[in-house]
Amino acid sequence: MLGKGYVIERGEDGQVYGVIRTVAEDAWPREGTLIRVAYSSLNYKDALIATGHPALAPAFPHVPGIDAAGVVVSCPDGRFREGDRVLVTGYGLGVSQWGGYAEYIRVPPDWIVPLPSGLSLKQSMILGTAGLTAALCVHALSAAGLSPADGALLVTGASGGVGSLAIALLAHSGYRVTAVTGKKEAMDYLYRLGATDIIHRGDLPSSDRALLKERWSGAVDTVGGPILASVLKAISYGGAVAACGLVAGEAVHTTVYPFILRGITLAGIDSVRCPMTRRLPLWQGLADQSATLPWDTFATSVDLEDLEPYIQMILQGDLRGRVVVKIAPQENGGD
Repeated sequence: MLGKGYVIERGEDGQVYGVIRTVAEDAWPREGTLIRVAYSSLNYKDALIATGHPALAPAFPHVPGIDAAGVVVSCPDGRFREGDRVLVTGYGLGVSQWGGYAEYIRVPPDWIVPLPSGLSLKQSMILGTAGLTAALCVHALSAAGLSPADGALLVTGASGGVGSLAIALLAHSGYRVTAVTGKKEAMDYLYRLGATDIIHRGDLPSSDRALLKERWSGAVDTVGGPILASVLKAISYGGAVAACGLVAGEAVHTTVYPFILRGITLAGIDSVRCPMTRRLPLWQGLADQSATLPWDTFATSVDLEDLEPYIQMILQGDLRGRVVVKIAPQENGGD
């Protein structure tokens, strides 16, 4: 069995580059469930790996792709049958082992989510890791006791994949959403997703003071760094912030005052190791909302052969929404 893949390699000059080439079956682990991939997606983490980020990129050569959706070819332990439509996000896919930018993957069955009723394979990858992360953020805010009656929520990094999906999910649930973006050209896009107000990133309140005026009942922060520090200061009493990103910085310089004087909650969000007991209901919840999601608004489709420019765009912050990567859709049931 052979298939094509987007393989990153390191040249003799030390430069990392990607090439489309045939990948043999023995490139994957010998044990596990074999899946023929129809779609993958492009995440910021994929782009870091594809360009050789030292903290993430494993040994070369390597196939990135932390998301994959397709059809089961074989499953030795019998948990899945040939022809089952499934998806995989996170765990070690595309990091500790070769990932979704290839026609075949072989993964432990414990990593696999049966495609929920109501989602196509393509839609599951438009969501992908970003969709699961956004759903975890929304769930965290709800679990902290927030409701639409408590006031507007803030979403930072609003035009990115997680931010876009968080806005759409929150708006569908009846929340008023204030979107934060550094892209003036994204305003119409954000309103179409469901944002009720938009703040330019440079206009976020910032001060050396320990606390700022209470402005939002909660927030989904996808960027971290000084932006998260500012957001924490402006959350209303009893509010909550779901934090899931670090593109603006991994260090957050703040004080305990938002926590001990306003009683706010900071919820850390991880979708990589999220247990299956949480994944399955979250994925079904996303499927149940699929009819309300503006798929055409936040999704761009690209062929595997045309992926390279989009890798550079996401690293430069020039992408908005989600990029779904077509691997072999015709062979796996189409869209």
